[in-house]
Amino acid sequence: MLIPTGEYRYEIRRRGELVAIEEESFDGERIAGVRRSPDGSNPHEVEAEIAPDGTVRRVTVRYSRGPFARTAVYDAAEDFLRGMVSAVAGRNAITAKLGRYREIDADLVLFRALTIAHVRARGQTRWTGRVAAIDPATLVAASHKHTARAADSTGLKWIYEPRMGDSEEIELDALGRIVRRRDDRGIETVLLDR
Repeated sequence: MLIPTGEYRYEIRRRGELVAIEEESFDGERIAGVRRSPDGSNPHEVEAEIAPDGTVRRVTVRYSRGPFARTAVYDAAEDFLRGMVSAVAGRNAITAKLGRYREIDADLVLFRALTIAHVRARGQTRWTGRVAAIDPATLVAASHKHTARAADSTGLKWIYEPRMGDSEEIELDALGRIVRRRDDRGIETVLLDR
């Protein structure tokens, strides 16, 4: 079970103030998206190839802040996510361990939705596993334990912990799309144009 195909547009607010707009699409084989500040600056762009089993096969991440730009390309092979981060005048090789279910998070909402879709497809209401997460500021991938648990009997409300001490409340619609996400730092993400 994957997330529904289509276009997604999210507003991201911190304590009510708009801080970013995230526009994404999923066609069954590819996730593409960009998150920008409200004035259109500081884009964080992601393109990911999705394998037939729903796992991320390859991911390209780019961001720019003023005159500074950085790009990373990662491939999931065997038990590792391997890639190269390029910035200004340097390139660094990065390797992160993949977990048993090969989850990858490139810091867009659809990656969180994909992870929860995998948990739901396995019939689990509680899950803890290793996720190769790509930091949006450095584009460096690292493995972290993530935890998810259903917060109600419908399986449409979840508590997700991307790191120890951090927590998100996630609401899904009947199709499995994330329609609202609130974290413990006061950031709320809402799906527009349902």
